Amino acid sequence: MAGITDAKFCLKLIPFGFDMVTLGGYNIDSPTITAGEKILQRGRPEFSINEEDYFEVIYNQAKEIKENWNGLVSVNLRSTTPDPIIQISRIKEVDVVEINAHCRQSEITEIGCGQAMLQDLEHLGEFSAEVVKNSSAKVSVKFRANVLNLNDLEIAKAVESSGCDFIHIDAMKPGFNYADLDIIHEISQNIETFLVGNNSIVDINSAKKMLDAGANGISIARAAMGGRINFDLSKI
Repeated sequence: MAGITDAKFCLKLIPFGFDMVTLGGYNIDSPTITAGEKILQRGRPEFSINEEDYFEVIYNQAKEIKENWNGLVSVNLRSTTPDPIIQISRIKEVDVVEINAHCRQSEITEIGCGQAMLQDLEHLGEFSAEVVKNSSAKVSVKFRANVLNLNDLEIAKAVESSGCDFIHIDAMKPGFNYADLDIIHEISQNIETFLVGNNSIVDINSAKKMLDAGANGISIARAAMGGRINFDLSKI
């Protein structure tokens, strides 16, 4: 959650049974940083970090978590090229770098980043493969399901072909207040990569439904925006 999920926020959630927390999303090259500033100007939360400072900021955030917890640290990253993501992967406190092919804010998609990456699967696959090839950390790719006129299974297979370690799917179902578990099931039956399911997980029951649909793991965002959740994930 851009502008929200920093080390202080993540550390609040550790008692609730998480085994990995995610920093970001961070904008880490000039085009995405400029886009992020425009998003901030219209009142939406974003992290505001200068291009020359982002490496040190992310290092310090990851270090703060590691000094207080022995779980995994992921960093969700927006960039128009693979190189800045590869650079972040070299921070030893970062266990996973996550390519953000998920953000739908117009300022981000207009520069070919975030959700716009789903429009060109060849580019998405090559971009992800370049990160995987050169990363010092594990690699996740996050994308949103049910984007108009796109095939989710084709996207998942293109991402899997890159050799990434995790595929993280926001199983958004437009017009509904619950996740599209059918999409999770279909994709889980056709890929071998560890599948993380996201969207509308608000209690133990919805978490179990996501896992029963075929996800290997789950992620929680909006339900945790208050810095806590009202259930213990370790009991799933």
